[in-house]
Amino acid sequence: MSDGYGAGRGTAQRLKRALSGVHMLAFVPAFTLAAFWFGGETALVVAALLYPLVLMILRGPTSAAETASHDPAKDSSSRAGLLRALDKMLADAANKQTAVFVLCFDDFRALSDRLGAERRADLSRRIMDRLAATLRADDMLVPLDEARCAIALSPVRVFDLELAIQFAVRLQSALEEPFSVDAGYVYVSTSIGFCTEARMPRRNAKEFLDAAERAGADAALHGPSAIRAFTSDMQAVLRDHHELADEVGAALENGQITAWFQPQINTSTGHVSGFEVLVRWHHPKRGIIAPGLFLPAIAQAGLLERLGEVMLFQALTALQSWDQAGYTVPSIGVNFSQDELGNPKLIDKIKWELDRFEIDPPRLSVEILETVVTQSDDDVVTRNIAALAQLGCGIDLDDFGTGHASISSIRRFDVSRIKIDRSFVMQVDRDEAQQKMIGAILSMADRLGLETLAEGVETIGEHAMLAQLGCDHIQGFGLARPMPFEKTGPWMDSHLEKIGPQVQLGLRRG
Repeated sequence: MSDGYGAGRGTAQRLKRALSGVHMLAFVPAFTLAAFWFGGETALVVAALLYPLVLMILRGPTSAAETASHDPAKDSSSRAGLLRALDKMLADAANKQTAVFVLCFDDFRALSDRLGAERRADLSRRIMDRLAATLRADDMLVPLDEARCAIALSPVRVFDLELAIQFAVRLQSALEEPFSVDAGYVYVSTSIGFCTEARMPRRNAKEFLDAAERAGADAALHGPSAIRAFTSDMQAVLRDHHELADEVGAALENGQITAWFQPQINTSTGHVSGFEVLVRWHHPKRGIIAPGLFLPAIAQAGLLERLGEVMLFQALTALQSWDQAGYTVPSIGVNFSQDELGNPKLIDKIKWELDRFEIDPPRLSVEILETVVTQSDDDVVTRNIAALAQLGCGIDLDDFGTGHASISSIRRFDVSRIKIDRSFVMQVDRDEAQQKMIGAILSMADRLGLETLAEGVETIGEHAMLAQLGCDHIQGFGLARPMPFEKTGPWMDSHLEKIGPQVQLGLRRG
């Protein structure tokens, strides 16, 4: 199809829409009045009868495809439909470029659990409506699953990497404003991966969408609110994903899977109040692999307990090393899975490890997901958590607010600190409803004698507001990203310089 023909057809279509759109109804009184003025009652009747017929002729038959193109949120509602449309785009896009974006809504499944089925469906619909409002009529928006959707852009003359990133930022901005749910507000952020036509591995729809999904998975692993373009290196890592399951057992034993550390800060003093241990796989060929790619394989292989042992050993080793180097790190938080908590010999193992490293029990914070507390009917789990608390270990209730833990559960498990979920922390400096929610949580914690830690703090404003509201500790990318052990010392040195000499007193020993 030549450019001249395409331009001419486009002009004709625009003229047809101009003459046959709904706005033409505004001219009906003028047309009928003119007919009556010039031809009397007979002309008025003829005009009234002919006008709808003329509009129908101009408008022409409305195809299903045309109807769908004007509602991007409902267009090609299945993955198969999206692939068919992408095939057509690639075939028709002579001298034009297109791109596919995959949006992964951060922490959406946890948010969904908190909202319930009916409100979750309503929120999903409103998310899609907002995204659809940012698109052109011929762009396509297709849900992939509850927590992801795909956007295929109608071909344009130029669409390079810079434009793709700008478009991704625009999509993120469309979701920045909170969604009203019942009497409160919910914030949704999204990590976005995309593949431009120039970067797709092979010129077919499946490879195109697969590449965008790989980029989306990588963005989600580095989120929240990350943006990633598809690269050939990314393809190599994810193409061999199934091989990771075969390697994970050996990696666990040969030291490839290691503990990384994210600092926690006391909001009153600026002191480092602890570190949380997070797992990473340093693969010899693929580099650093985030836990989302290999933890399912570890669980499937029945190695979660062994992973817990490795993480605890490395956590206590780090704590001992910081002590020897003169750093004051009051505590370290280690996540305990339900498999570990169900081990009848867990307490003996913990006692032995603490004695071996000469670490006082209060310096070990046992992090337990709120879902474990609310869903556990296992007497062994209950006894182990109680015994850990009796031993003197801190009990941190992780992701508080997402698992519907009751106050009686908090007291039953002798929780000493609650970690406020990121979904409550987002935009807390700008949203009064978020401030009220955090304030209510902090007030409850104060009445129950619990410490509080806010997760996912990303901005100075959020940090300041949480401190003002009385949250005891904070953690998040706004302070520091997770880091390997060898970087923790330099980071603490840099942090000491930032907070000033008046706060440094007592932070370093020796």
